[in-house]
Amino acid sequence: MNRNTDTTDPLDRNRFPIDEWALVEKDFSGDDMGRTETLFAVGNGYLGLRGNVDEGRDGHAHGTFINGFHETWPIRHAEEAFGFARVGQTIVNAPDAKIIRIYVDDEPLVLTLADLLSYERRLDFAGGILSRSLEWRTPSGKRVLIQSRRLVSFTERHLAIIEYEVTMLDADASVVISSQILNRQDGIGEYDAPKPTNGKDFDPRKAESFTDRVLRPRFKRAADGRYILGFRCTNSGMTIACAADHQLETINEYDEASHIGDDIAKHVYRIKAKQGQSIRLTKTLSYHTSTGVPTHELADRCDRTLDRAVEAGTEHYVAEQRDWLTAFWARTDVEIVGQPALQQATRWNFFQLAQASMRADGQGVSAKGVSGSGYGGHYFWDTEVYVLPFLTYTSPNAARNALRFRHAMLDHARARATELNQLGALFPWRTINGLESSAYYAAGTAQYHIDADISYALSQYVSATGDEDFLSREAIDILVETARMWADLGFWRGNGNDVFHIHGVTGPDEYTTVVNDNLYTNIMARSNLRAAVKGVRRLREVDIASYDFMVARLGLDEAEIIEWSFAAEAMHIPFDETLGIHPQDAQFLEKERWDLSQTPPANRPLLLHYHPLVIYRFQVLKQADVVLALLLQGDEFTAEQKRADFDYYDPITTGDSTLSDVVQSIIAAEVGYHELALKYFTSGLFVDLADLHHNAADGVHVASAGGVWSALVYGFGGMRDHGGKITLDPRLPETWEALTFRITLRGTRLRVDVRQTEVNLTVEEGVDVMLAVRGVSVIVRMGLPVTVPLAHQGPRDSGSPSRTLVEGGRRADGTVITSSIPTIAHSAEFLEPND
Repeated sequence: MNRNTDTTDPLDRNRFPIDEWALVEKDFSGDDMGRTETLFAVGNGYLGLRGNVDEGRDGHAHGTFINGFHETWPIRHAEEAFGFARVGQTIVNAPDAKIIRIYVDDEPLVLTLADLLSYERRLDFAGGILSRSLEWRTPSGKRVLIQSRRLVSFTERHLAIIEYEVTMLDADASVVISSQILNRQDGIGEYDAPKPTNGKDFDPRKAESFTDRVLRPRFKRAADGRYILGFRCTNSGMTIACAADHQLETINEYDEASHIGDDIAKHVYRIKAKQGQSIRLTKTLSYHTSTGVPTHELADRCDRTLDRAVEAGTEHYVAEQRDWLTAFWARTDVEIVGQPALQQATRWNFFQLAQASMRADGQGVSAKGVSGSGYGGHYFWDTEVYVLPFLTYTSPNAARNALRFRHAMLDHARARATELNQLGALFPWRTINGLESSAYYAAGTAQYHIDADISYALSQYVSATGDEDFLSREAIDILVETARMWADLGFWRGNGNDVFHIHGVTGPDEYTTVVNDNLYTNIMARSNLRAAVKGVRRLREVDIASYDFMVARLGLDEAEIIEWSFAAEAMHIPFDETLGIHPQDAQFLEKERWDLSQTPPANRPLLLHYHPLVIYRFQVLKQADVVLALLLQGDEFTAEQKRADFDYYDPITTGDSTLSDVVQSIIAAEVGYHELALKYFTSGLFVDLADLHHNAADGVHVASAGGVWSALVYGFGGMRDHGGKITLDPRLPETWEALTFRITLRGTRLRVDVRQTEVNLTVEEGVDVMLAVRGVSVIVRMGLPVTVPLAHQGPRDSGSPSRTLVEGGRRADGTVITSSIPTIAHSAEFLEPND
């Protein structure tokens, strides 16, 4: 372990007190608004509203995002080559309808400047509402109480509701409330428009910026307090309509005025506010988007959504939201007994998973969900490996939707494979619309493992749910086409052509690119090939009509299935007998090791301080690679191999990716580093809450949040699902009293209570469940809980792998492995070539 991981609580508990069912902020600060805008974002998987202040002036990054709503742009490469990605895609900042500005005696409320006598903001995980209460003393000394609630509905995916209530506490005043919709994407009316950086703030994790207008006005309408703006994206042709309906409740005298333009709509109330007489504005919002439906039709959809919402009333949706979340937590909650700080953080992460995925419906789950613009709103392999396990075992319908979204990309994936001279299908490494959007192929397109990751996730889903319909109609197509790609990409070599190799690929570790026989890729490709063979044969056994249709649809030949089976069993899995480890790839051990212990903290993450070619020459990892294979394909490794591999790779894993801590935690727990496992877990748990990677402002790290569930259930709970067989081998931390989690298997919800001396199994809903606890088969039936004694919690090692374990070790050719860091030559200034 080389990065700063700690099990202590990293949050300021005076500002963010512990509440197991809410994130609460007691003091406002303008210093970290980017982080808090992410932490207090609300969304439902389709629509996301960043946690910007209601008044819409102060802010780091004002954001309103719709899953999949994007603009395209031509990728211009410095040097062109055939097959490079051609079309970039970036999520669009949708029109901002959150804004409710207030003026008291013509003085605006600006939180960074205001005299706040009290302040509290609360994101309620059980109710799904963001609320805020503050008392403001105006420059003239009048006290004003302002309370607000913000809800993005889980039951109506196109609906959001904002309530804003103002009360003069000790004096009458003239109050103006200006409710607005503003096209922020194109910079209209902004006081803090982005300024050119001249490349000095380079960070590949951020979204691209547009220089030309994105949203073209196509529709506007204002009538009876309802406003609708419609736009069409310049290049992608996607369309959007945003609507806001207003209702004011007060006994104070007031008048109102309206204004609508191409990029802004305002409804302004001028109120003669009396002391103690509240003013409540309910602003009901609706967003509808399309790949090309005219904006006037989307406006009609907004009208229908708003009509239903206004008729039902706010409290109807507040009650629906709570009921929906009650059901969500009943199947997803993980309880950490006696650890309230960890419990709060865990539930925040799970709530973010709900907000990123539950109403994504026809879209995928992007790297930032709908909480920010980081990574351009793209979908990565992160979804399948880190988020899908959570969805598959707790919310299978959401998992099915996410996998169906991949199936919708299959034709693009086929075309991409053809472009790269391959058979079958090759899914894009990063995308929104199904086209490859990574301009850097070495760490992008070369990550062929995404095919195997998708196949792994859908196989896991089918096994856990028994969804044979999805297998026969959609999943089988992906399995077949990805198997074809692997069979075509790999090749036979050996004394008798008896070994199958895969060359020229990049594994999950982006600090090592375009290599031969990457272990993760090979072992996942083997799993993909086996799953295709199994899926085809299963379909032939249980549904011959669907099998015949599939064969005709895909042109499948029996010879292909035989070839996949042979290739899978002959797959080359690198192993070094001298060191007793699995090399990350065929050339990995030829390099010297990067000494992370001697690398200045100011030079981390490495990708922001060293040229890729410098990094590629060393044994150093951005994130878990072999160690991730130990998790996903754990039944393919012995316990001794897992320990040896973890010992070797942990000291050279930087954790520069937020995907690493959770995986390192799981395998550390399994091989016996129990204290280290807890440290890695804590680091992953607070990556956004404490902004440990200094980029939480760009949005939630959704994959890391999914990994938190895996770290708890796979790591400390010891659950595995290999080949459809559920097993438990718990690794409860010494300081924890108990851990409770739920998993849903073929419609049955099983509660697992892990304690230091036993594990209790209870069917909460459904029928019988069969699994194994430490090798002993157990059947759990409704009304008949089972208790299994535990003699121990696995091996216990309080230390961590040391770089000295492998320094001085010899390669197979007898040479000694050394450690060092690149030498950096500093000069006062760079000389011109002719100086």
